Amino acid sequence: MTLVQLTSPVVEPVALADFKAHARIDGDDEDALVSAMLLAARAHVETLSGKLLITQTWRMIADEAPPDGRIALLLRPLQSIDAVTLYDAAGNASSLEAEDWLADLGGRWPRLLIRRPAATRMRAMNGIEIDVTAGYGPSGLDVPAVLRHAIVMLAAYWYGHRATGFDFTSAGEPEGLFELIEPFREVRL
Repeated sequence: MTLVQLTSPVVEPVALADFKAHARIDGDDEDALVSAMLLAARAHVETLSGKLLITQTWRMIADEAPPDGRIALLLRPLQSIDAVTLYDAAGNASSLEAEDWLADLGGRWPRLLIRRPAATRMRAMNGIEIDVTAGYGPSGLDVPAVLRHAIVMLAAYWYGHRATGFDFTSAGEPEGLFELIEPFREVRL
């Protein structure tokens, strides 16, 4: 399954002003750097936890529905399924109505059941598009406090280890970061 981000979060879980107060940063000279660190820290925590933190929209693209019509949805937590589109062999789009599919968004692993099989043969690749809204909510306060703390911890560590030629990928992580995130991770077998 291919994932395409349609909209990014409008806000970060940790506001620049809140981080600056935590890190005791008084000036505005490094606001661009600190903002980039907060964005990168959020993305890193999302990757490590397997959870999207702030509301954002994504498109999941699959080749075809399995014979039983059940499709595992790879993003968590899901707020809604916004559209399900099937493409026939000629590339013509057909939007499914809500009664044509059933969603389980509250389960450990969200999934979609297509109730109405494709009337015609689907195109060989990228035959299904599923648009979803994911994340804990639109505000940083919707994000679990532990995950917000992990972002602050990571950004503070990076800020403390910044130097000329700073690179997020080689900066590493602070001790205890994985222990904070671990309860939110779910390994899929």
